[in-house]
Amino acid sequence: MKIFTIILSIIALGLIIFNFTQVNFEEPFKGQSIIAIITIVASLCVIIMMAILRTSKRIEQKVKSQK
Repeated sequence: MKIFTIILSIIALGLIIFNFTQVNFEEPFKGQSIIAIITIVASLCVIIMMAILRTSKRIEQKVKSQK
């Protein structure tokens, strides 16, 4: 599970970098720029969710080891 979350986070980071290059900063909310911004936000959400999942798994392991 740890490797899966790391791989997804790396893919999301790659999408953020790629889409950041696609944004037209003169008109960021027109045409393809808005799609790139939406994808950047979605990728950031994936990274946050993977961090939460890793943290919850760590907490779960600590609770199991205390029993």
